[in-house]
Amino acid sequence: MFPTSDEPIRRRKLSDEVLDRLLEEIRGGSLSPGDQLPPERELMSRFGVGRPAVREAMQSLASRGLITISHGERARVSEFSVSSMIDQFDTTARLLLSNSEENIDHLIQARLFFETGMVRMAAARATPDDIAHLESLIDEMEKQPTGAAFIDCDMAFHHAIADMTGNPIFAATSRGMLHWLKDYHAAIVSFQGAEDVTLREHRDIVHYLSLHDVEGAARAMGNHLTRASDLYRQRTAER
Repeated sequence: MFPTSDEPIRRRKLSDEVLDRLLEEIRGGSLSPGDQLPPERELMSRFGVGRPAVREAMQSLASRGLITISHGERARVSEFSVSSMIDQFDTTARLLLSNSEENIDHLIQARLFFETGMVRMAAARATPDDIAHLESLIDEMEKQPTGAAFIDCDMAFHHAIADMTGNPIFAATSRGMLHWLKDYHAAIVSFQGAEDVTLREHRDIVHYLSLHDVEGAARAMGNHLTRASDLYRQRTAER
C-alpha cells in the first residue's frame, strides 16, 4: 500500500543508512567472517557521516551477533552459524520464561512436538555408532547419582538424538530450547527418585531407535517428555 499524498516523508537516521551499507557488504562477501571492518575514520569519510552514526551502526551489528567489538581492536565480522543465531535469543528467551508460567508451558509443548518429530528422523537414520554413543551416555548417567553431572548427561542424550537427524537447524534449535528450559529441566530430572525413571525411559527410546522403529521411538519420546511435563506442573502446584 502506497502512502497518501499528505502523509509526511519520514527521514531515516544516518546510522540506519550506515547499517544497511555494512550489511550489504557482509551479505555480498566484501566483508567475510574474520575480516576486520575499516577504521571509524574511513567509514565516516566513505559514507559522509559523523562518528555517532558509525558507532551506532556498529553497535547494532554487534547486538545482532554479526560483528565482534573488542577493546583496543577494530571490529571483526563474526563467524556465522545456526548456533550463533539461536544464541542471540538466549537472554530474551530466559526473561520471557522467568516472567511467565504460560510461556514455559508453551515452550514445553513446542519441545514435545519438536523432539518427537526429530526422534522419528533419528530412528530412520540411526547407525550402530549412534546407538553405541547413546548407550554410553546412559551408562555415564548411571555413574552420576544426582546433580549437575546427571543433568549434563541427560541433556547430552537429547542433543545426540538431535544430531542424528543430520539437520544443523534442528540440532541448534533443540539445544536452544533445552538450554532455555534448563532450570525447569533440572527441577524434574535431578530430584530424588526421578533418576531411575529417566534412565529407564532413555533405554526405551534407544531400544526403538536401534530397531529403526519410527513410531515406537516417537511414542517413547512422547511418553518421556509428557511424564516430565506433568511432573513439573505437579511440583509447581506444590510450591
